[in-house]
Amino acid sequence: MKNILFKLLALSFLMMTIPSIRATAILIPMDMDQKNHLKAYGIAYYAVKEGVDASWLLNYRGGSFMFSYADKIEDECIVRGVTYQVIADVQANTIRQEIASVENNMNEIKLTKIPKIAVYSPKNKLPWDDAVTLVLTYAEIPYDIIYDEEVIKGELPKYDWLHLHHEDFTGQYGKFWASYKNAAWYIQDVKENEERAQRLGFAKVSQMKLAVAKQIRNFVAGGGYLFAMCSGPDSFDIALAADGVDICDIMFDGDPMDPNAQEKLNYDNTFAFTNFKIEKNPYKYEVSDIDVDPSVHISNKKNDFFTLFEFSAKWDPVPTMLCQNHTSVIPGFMGQTTAFRKSLVKPTVTIMGESKVFDEVRYIHGEFGKGTWTFYAGHDPEDYQHLVNDPPTDLNIFPNSPGYRLILNNVLFPAAKKEKQKT
Repeated sequence: MKNILFKLLALSFLMMTIPSIRATAILIPMDMDQKNHLKAYGIAYYAVKEGVDASWLLNYRGGSFMFSYADKIEDECIVRGVTYQVIADVQANTIRQEIASVENNMNEIKLTKIPKIAVYSPKNKLPWDDAVTLVLTYAEIPYDIIYDEEVIKGELPKYDWLHLHHEDFTGQYGKFWASYKNAAWYIQDVKENEERAQRLGFAKVSQMKLAVAKQIRNFVAGGGYLFAMCSGPDSFDIALAADGVDICDIMFDGDPMDPNAQEKLNYDNTFAFTNFKIEKNPYKYEVSDIDVDPSVHISNKKNDFFTLFEFSAKWDPVPTMLCQNHTSVIPGFMGQTTAFRKSLVKPTVTIMGESKVFDEVRYIHGEFGKGTWTFYAGHDPEDYQHLVNDPPTDLNIFPNSPGYRLILNNVLFPAAKKEKQKT
């Protein structure tokens, strides 16, 4: 009789504990244990889209993700080849307690909103690829392509996040004229830009690009998130500084530049850079001295890397989110704009990644109005010197790229419920 009673009590206790045992979560580690860091961001995006409770665990195992258990999330992890762990509630709570401890530089950020993403990119095919569209496609995160027409027509407020293709907002076509003025793709690009400017009511391409830049500035001021790489950041700021000033020579817009253009620049209009000098030589493949000398990098490639700063996850979660990675040292890579000259960065800008070897910055962030912007130097994090007509990078070869992770941190950033910075 006693044995029967004991078994009944044991069975009763087991029945009471089954719900807590079965209650589980999914942890996606983002440290070196992760097989595919890049596709993990796509899982996080998918989870939020599907209404699954999702958290970004800042500085916990490389910036891991944790979700309430759902079969569809586990299935997607399996299909996409993303490393994951199914854990019990008690384990999830232990992780949260570790993160909440004042002794640990960690934070849990809820992912609550799916950002609507736009990529500002030309509709015609140019002989180079864009790292952001490559990684968005690889991570299976949807986006829309927009260009000058959509921006001028006022469609930016439909989006939360905007990426600038490797654009030249100064109207000088990337300063490709000296090397490629007879190339079919360059001639076609000039033709299409001039026709588009005329359709939209502008006398010059430079005037159209300035109008686009000002619309983008308004988008950020209204609460938008801007991300730009390579030539996008510096040419964007230069165009804003040169509002009302002709900085294009005759081969770009049909008449000479203003001889006093440099003195007329207004640095108050810019997001990130100040006191820069525009490059007036049409034969030089630069728009200003914001970019560093690329030959220095080529001759010292073995030391070409930059280091991410460590921020307080609890007190300064925004740059912490943008710097989540499984390593703090990122291999360098070149581009039309390879790096930003540190002396020309405004003191109000948050520097998130710098190279002390070259005394330059690669990764910066700031606020403008109600929104934020992030500028990232270089063209392709996994192609050290990407040249015109080079094939696109196959990200199946680089699923753990720390340089590409920085792009995806920015993509996921608008999904995060950010607490006000503590004072």
